[in-house]
Amino acid sequence: MFRKFTLAFAAVAAAAPALAADLPSTKGPAVAPVAYEAPSPWMIRVRALAVVPDAKLSIDQVPTANGKINTSYVPELDISYFFTKNIAAELILGVTPHKVTGTAAIAGVPVGKTLLLPPTLTLQYHFTDLGAFKPYVGAGVNYTFFLDQKPGGGTVTALNVKSAPGFALQAGFDYMLNANWGLNFDVKKLWLRPSFDATLLNTTRITGKLRIDPWIIGVGITYRFGGPAGPVVARY
Repeated sequence: MFRKFTLAFAAVAAAAPALAADLPSTKGPAVAPVAYEAPSPWMIRVRALAVVPDAKLSIDQVPTANGKINTSYVPELDISYFFTKNIAAELILGVTPHKVTGTAAIAGVPVGKTLLLPPTLTLQYHFTDLGAFKPYVGAGVNYTFFLDQKPGGGTVTALNVKSAPGFALQAGFDYMLNANWGLNFDVKKLWLRPSFDATLLNTTRITGKLRIDPWIIGVGITYRFGGPAGPVVARY
Protein backbone atom coordinates (compact mmCIF):
# COMPACT_ATOMS: atom_id res chain seq x y z
CA MET A 1 0.00 0.00 0.00
CA PHE A 2 2.73 2.44 0.93
CA ARG A 3 4.56 1.59 -2.27
CA LYS A 4 1.46 2.38 -4.37
CA PHE A 5 1.01 5.78 -2.61
CA THR A 6 4.67 6.64 -3.21
CA LEU A 7 4.42 5.85 -6.91
CA ALA A 8 1.22 7.93 -7.30
CA PHE A 9 2.80 10.96 -5.55
CA ALA A 10 5.86 10.73 -7.79
CA ALA A 11 3.66 10.66 -10.91
CA VAL A 12 1.76 13.78 -9.82
CA ALA A 13 4.98 15.62 -9.00
CA ALA A 14 6.41 14.78 -12.40
CA ALA A 15 3.29 16.06 -14.21
CA ALA A 16 3.02 19.32 -12.21
CA PRO A 17 5.37 21.46 -14.39
CA ALA A 18 3.49 20.48 -17.55
CA LEU A 19 0.12 21.29 -15.95
CA ALA A 20 1.41 24.64 -14.73
CA ALA A 21 2.60 25.52 -18.22
CA ASP A 22 -0.92 24.92 -19.59
CA LEU A 23 -2.64 27.23 -17.03
CA PRO A 24 -3.36 30.88 -18.09
CA SER A 25 -0.90 33.45 -16.70
CA THR A 26 -2.19 35.93 -14.08
CA LYS A 27 0.58 38.45 -14.84
CA GLY A 28 -0.30 41.49 -17.01
CA PRO A 29 1.98 43.04 -19.57
CA ALA A 30 4.90 45.06 -18.25
CA VAL A 31 3.97 48.73 -17.73
CA ALA A 32 6.56 51.44 -18.15
CA PRO A 33 6.69 53.97 -15.27
CA VAL A 34 4.77 57.19 -15.92
CA ALA A 35 6.51 60.53 -15.42
CA TYR A 36 4.76 62.92 -13.03
CA GLU A 37 5.73 66.55 -12.83
CA ALA A 38 4.15 69.46 -10.95
CA PRO A 39 4.08 72.81 -12.79
CA SER A 40 6.62 75.51 -12.06
CA PRO A 41 5.94 77.71 -8.99
CA TRP A 42 6.41 80.81 -11.19
CA MET A 43 3.54 82.65 -12.85
CA ILE A 44 3.35 85.99 -14.66
CA ARG A 45 0.42 88.13 -15.75
CA VAL A 46 0.14 91.05 -18.11
CA ARG A 47 -2.86 93.26 -17.42
CA ALA A 48 -4.54 96.42 -18.61
CA LEU A 49 -5.39 98.54 -15.56
CA ALA A 50 -7.80 101.28 -14.68
CA VAL A 51 -6.43 103.19 -11.67
CA VAL A 52 -9.35 105.06 -10.11
CA PRO A 53 -8.34 107.33 -7.18
CA ASP A 54 -10.73 108.02 -4.33
CA ALA A 55 -9.02 111.35 -3.88
CA LYS A 56 -9.02 114.17 -1.36
CA LEU A 57 -6.58 117.04 -0.91
CA SER A 58 -6.07 118.74 2.42
CA ILE A 59 -3.93 121.89 2.83
CA ASP A 60 -2.86 122.86 6.33
CA GLN A 61 -3.01 126.59 5.57
CA VAL A 62 -6.35 126.41 3.67
CA PRO A 63 -8.75 124.11 5.59
CA THR A 64 -11.56 124.50 3.04
CA ALA A 65 -9.42 123.39 0.08
CA ASN A 66 -9.89 120.05 -1.64
CA GLY A 67 -8.77 118.35 -4.82
CA LYS A 68 -9.32 115.56 -7.32
CA ILE A 69 -7.04 113.17 -9.22
CA ASN A 70 -7.74 111.83 -12.69
CA THR A 71 -8.26 108.14 -13.54
CA SER A 72 -5.34 106.55 -15.38
CA TYR A 73 -5.26 103.59 -17.81
CA VAL A 74 -1.95 101.74 -18.03
CA PRO A 75 -0.35 98.32 -18.70
CA GLU A 76 0.97 96.33 -15.76
CA LEU A 77 3.17 93.29 -15.12
CA ASP A 78 3.02 91.08 -12.06
CA ILE A 79 5.10 88.10 -10.97
CA SER A 80 3.79 85.36 -8.66
CA TYR A 81 5.58 82.60 -6.77
CA PHE A 82 3.64 79.65 -5.31
CA PHE A 83 4.97 78.29 -2.02
CA THR A 84 2.23 75.61 -2.05
CA LYS A 85 -0.71 74.96 -4.36
CA ASN A 86 -2.76 77.43 -2.27
CA ILE A 87 -0.29 80.04 -0.97
CA ALA A 88 1.47 82.49 -3.28
CA ALA A 89 3.20 85.86 -3.19
CA GLU A 90 2.61 88.41 -5.94
CA LEU A 91 4.73 91.44 -6.86
CA ILE A 92 2.92 94.08 -8.89
CA LEU A 93 4.86 96.49 -11.10
CA GLY A 94 3.58 99.44 -13.09
CA VAL A 95 3.78 103.22 -13.52
CA THR A 96 0.71 105.46 -13.59
CA PRO A 97 0.50 109.17 -14.54
CA HIS A 98 -1.86 111.39 -12.52
CA LYS A 99 -2.87 115.03 -12.43
CA VAL A 100 -4.10 116.84 -9.30
CA THR A 101 -6.63 119.65 -9.69
CA GLY A 102 -8.02 121.83 -6.92
CA THR A 103 -11.69 121.91 -5.87
CA ALA A 104 -13.73 123.78 -3.24
CA ALA A 105 -11.72 126.82 -2.04
CA ILE A 106 -9.08 126.26 -4.74
CA ALA A 107 -11.46 125.11 -7.51
CA GLY A 108 -9.84 124.86 -10.91
CA VAL A 109 -6.27 125.43 -9.69
CA PRO A 110 -3.89 122.99 -11.47
CA VAL A 111 -1.88 121.73 -8.49
CA GLY A 112 0.47 119.54 -10.55
CA LYS A 113 1.12 116.15 -12.06
CA THR A 114 3.36 113.21 -11.27
CA LEU A 115 4.15 109.61 -12.13
CA LEU A 116 3.38 106.98 -9.49
CA LEU A 117 5.59 103.90 -9.19
CA PRO A 118 3.70 101.77 -6.65
CA PRO A 119 5.37 98.33 -6.25
CA THR A 120 2.95 96.22 -4.21
CA LEU A 121 3.62 92.84 -2.60
CA THR A 122 0.65 90.70 -1.61
CA LEU A 123 0.31 87.30 0.04
CA GLN A 124 -2.51 85.34 -1.58
CA TYR A 125 -4.71 82.33 -0.91
CA HIS A 126 -5.77 80.46 -4.06
CA PHE A 127 -8.83 78.19 -4.15
CA THR A 128 -7.85 75.17 -6.25
CA ASP A 129 -10.79 72.73 -6.14
CA LEU A 130 -12.97 74.46 -8.77
CA GLY A 131 -11.41 73.12 -11.95
CA ALA A 132 -10.26 75.74 -14.43
CA PHE A 133 -11.79 78.53 -12.31
CA LYS A 134 -9.21 79.57 -9.70
CA PRO A 135 -10.26 82.50 -7.48
CA TYR A 136 -7.94 84.08 -4.93
CA VAL A 137 -7.81 86.73 -2.22
CA GLY A 138 -4.80 88.61 -0.93
CA ALA A 139 -3.45 91.32 1.33
CA GLY A 140 -0.15 93.11 1.40
CA VAL A 141 1.95 96.24 1.51
CA ASN A 142 2.79 98.97 -0.94
CA TYR A 143 5.43 101.66 -1.20
CA THR A 144 4.77 104.39 -3.75
CA PHE A 145 7.46 106.56 -5.33
CA PHE A 146 6.40 109.84 -6.93
CA LEU A 147 8.49 110.51 -10.03
CA ASP A 148 8.76 113.34 -12.57
CA GLN A 149 6.80 115.77 -10.42
CA LYS A 150 5.72 118.97 -12.14
CA PRO A 151 3.86 121.90 -10.58
CA GLY A 152 0.68 122.99 -12.29
CA GLY A 153 2.07 126.38 -13.27
CA GLY A 154 0.43 129.69 -12.60
CA THR A 155 -0.29 129.72 -8.85
CA VAL A 156 1.66 126.56 -7.97
CA THR A 157 5.32 127.02 -8.88
CA ALA A 158 6.91 124.07 -6.99
CA LEU A 159 5.58 120.68 -5.87
CA ASN A 160 7.03 117.86 -3.78
CA VAL A 161 4.90 114.77 -3.03
CA LYS A 162 6.76 112.49 -0.64
CA SER A 163 7.09 108.75 -1.18
CA ALA A 164 4.95 106.79 1.24
CA PRO A 165 3.95 103.27 2.34
CA GLY A 166 0.44 101.91 1.98
CA PHE A 167 -1.73 98.85 2.54
CA ALA A 168 -3.47 96.72 -0.11
CA LEU A 169 -6.37 94.25 -0.32
CA GLN A 170 -6.95 92.12 -3.40
CA ALA A 171 -9.45 89.69 -4.94
CA GLY A 172 -9.57 88.10 -8.37
CA PHE A 173 -9.53 84.92 -10.38
CA ASP A 174 -7.70 83.08 -13.13
CA TYR A 175 -9.61 80.99 -15.65
CA MET A 176 -7.09 78.51 -17.02
CA LEU A 177 -7.50 77.57 -20.69
CA ASN A 178 -4.85 74.85 -20.38
CA ALA A 179 -1.93 73.98 -18.09
CA ASN A 180 -0.06 77.18 -18.97
CA TRP A 181 -2.39 79.87 -20.31
CA GLY A 182 -5.35 81.59 -18.69
CA LEU A 183 -7.42 84.75 -18.38
CA ASN A 184 -7.28 86.99 -15.32
CA PHE A 185 -9.55 89.51 -13.60
CA ASP A 186 -8.24 91.37 -10.55
CA VAL A 187 -9.38 94.16 -8.21
CA LYS A 188 -7.19 95.86 -5.61
CA LYS A 189 -7.83 98.59 -3.10
CA LEU A 190 -4.82 100.62 -1.95
CA TRP A 191 -4.75 102.96 1.02
CA LEU A 192 -2.17 105.59 0.10
CA ARG A 193 -1.93 109.00 1.81
CA PRO A 194 1.35 110.82 1.17
CA SER A 195 2.20 114.26 2.50
CA PHE A 196 3.32 117.07 0.21
CA ASP A 197 4.60 120.60 0.18
CA ALA A 198 4.28 123.23 -2.54
CA THR A 199 5.24 126.79 -3.27
CA LEU A 200 2.75 129.42 -4.44
CA LEU A 201 3.95 132.21 -6.73
CA ASN A 202 7.57 131.36 -5.82
CA THR A 203 7.09 132.85 -2.34
CA THR A 204 4.50 131.12 -0.11
CA ARG A 205 5.11 127.57 1.09
CA ILE A 206 2.13 125.35 1.87
CA THR A 207 1.94 121.81 3.28
CA GLY A 208 -0.73 119.15 3.33
CA LYS A 209 -1.76 115.57 2.69
CA LEU A 210 -2.96 113.89 -0.46
CA ARG A 211 -5.40 110.99 -0.05
CA ILE A 212 -5.17 108.88 -3.19
CA ASP A 213 -6.67 105.52 -2.04
CA PRO A 214 -7.11 104.12 -5.57
CA TRP A 215 -9.19 101.22 -6.81
CA ILE A 216 -7.08 99.24 -9.30
CA ILE A 217 -9.14 97.15 -11.73
CA GLY A 218 -7.30 94.87 -14.14
CA VAL A 219 -7.96 92.34 -16.90
CA GLY A 220 -5.24 90.36 -18.60
CA ILE A 221 -3.49 87.15 -19.55
CA THR A 222 -1.93 84.60 -17.20
CA TYR A 223 1.05 82.41 -18.05
CA ARG A 224 2.16 79.56 -15.76
CA PHE A 225 5.69 78.32 -16.43
CA GLY A 226 6.51 74.64 -16.77
CA GLY A 227 3.84 72.01 -17.24
CA PRO A 228 3.12 68.31 -16.86
CA ALA A 229 5.33 65.67 -18.42
CA GLY A 230 2.50 63.17 -17.82
CA PRO A 231 -0.55 63.07 -15.56
CA VAL A 232 -0.33 65.88 -13.00
CA VAL A 233 -0.50 64.82 -9.37
CA ALA A 234 -0.29 68.34 -7.94
CA ARG A 235 -1.07 71.61 -9.66
CA TYR A 236 -0.09 74.78 -7.82
